[in-house]
Amino acid sequence: MEPEFWHQRWSENRLGFHQQKINSRLRKFWPGLGIPRGTGVFVPLCGKSLDMLWLAEQGYRVLGIDLSRAACEAFFVENGIAYRAEARGHFTGYVSESITLYAGDFFDLSADDLDAMRGVYDRAALIALPQAMRPGYAGHMADILPPGCRGLLISMTYDEQKMQGPPFSVGEEEVRELFEPGFSVDLISESSGPDIVGNLRERGLDTLDEKVYRLAKPDRSDKSQ
Repeated sequence: MEPEFWHQRWSENRLGFHQQKINSRLRKFWPGLGIPRGTGVFVPLCGKSLDMLWLAEQGYRVLGIDLSRAACEAFFVENGIAYRAEARGHFTGYVSESITLYAGDFFDLSADDLDAMRGVYDRAALIALPQAMRPGYAGHMADILPPGCRGLLISMTYDEQKMQGPPFSVGEEEVRELFEPGFSVDLISESSGPDIVGNLRERGLDTLDEKVYRLAKPDRSDKSQ
């Protein structure tokens, strides 16, 4: 999947992946992670997700990244947040008091860029990627997130004969194969049925399964975590 695919989606305003409200799984399960307020939370492939507003309201410093400059700009404009744009290495940085978004390639991020992150939140990043790109994504996450970082990963599975991704169907076995080399992976919630299909119903789905995982990268002082 080429970057142009996502640039075109934004330019044509085809944003079926964008949720118009805060994700209920984030509200429910994030507090249980015990991530100290005032620390950094990384949101990969963030788009203009409203979940970043909620994280900032809880006292976190949010760092998101998206390929699309339009997505980054829209987030601040639509939510009435003052920001400045500035060069940040490989990226254009859109900077506000508590939320910074990088426009650029996720794979250009380094461990130095995420050194201050203590949390990570992936609602729609992994499932946005075709299967061939997922190992590289998970491996890069393990390389650049600091030891002790923990967070939430939300994935879904569905009948792929009824809909072609993105978002893609990614099951528990694949999630564990991708992430367990670098993280502990705990399934903490599973939901299924027609009530969680949302706007994907318009694309032919009448039901899906959604799973929420707790990810934790071992601390240097506790390799057994």
